[in-house]
Amino acid sequence: MKFNPVICFTLFILLPVLSNAQRIQEEQEEYYRDLVQFSGAVVTGDSLHPVAFTHIIDRNTGFGTISDYYGYFSFVAKKGDTITFSAIGFKKGIFVIPDTIHNNRYTMFQVMTSDTVYLSETVIYPWPTKEQFKEAFLALEIPDDDMEIARKNLERMELYARGQEMPMDGSMNYRNYIDQTVSKLYYAGQTQPISLLNPFAWAQFIKAWQDGKFKRKDQ
Repeated sequence: MKFNPVICFTLFILLPVLSNAQRIQEEQEEYYRDLVQFSGAVVTGDSLHPVAFTHIIDRNTGFGTISDYYGYFSFVAKKGDTITFSAIGFKKGIFVIPDTIHNNRYTMFQVMTSDTVYLSETVIYPWPTKEQFKEAFLALEIPDDDMEIARKNLERMELYARGQEMPMDGSMNYRNYIDQTVSKLYYAGQTQPISLLNPFAWAQFIKAWQDGKFKRKDQ
């Protein structure tokens, strides 16, 4: 058999390529063997209620997902990856996918523990700067005697305006309902009197008209 340099050169070029291709194929098969469909639900530890919109991140790859309204999630991860769960109002949870599972699916329930965050006190003033607050505070005229303070607190027009804006409470509504019911029962079986000829009703109307109760509110 004669030595063919073309064939030898071709084999010299193709053997490393075929070897590299076989190695890449084996690595891909090994990589896909480690992939799992990682699914589950995020719930609270005290009542097992779903924790909606939890951030779920795979530390090894940086990829992840967000749980839905019912706390359910599902994404592709690898065996042995470390998964972190974070949600507002809960402590961060960490879970490592077991590397001993034999199938390509893994389901779990992640229990989240409530976390209480204490914020520092914040005082809001109606002045933009401390200097303006100091000027307004120094220019404030405060009554120096109890009689003047009591007089301003019991101002007739102020009490009247507040009384007009105050809605009826339960006892007042109950009293109004009872008065209407008593009036119907009092005149049951007979003709009710006409208020047009009632002098007391006319007096109440004139007084209300003088007090301005019939003025339009938008004026």
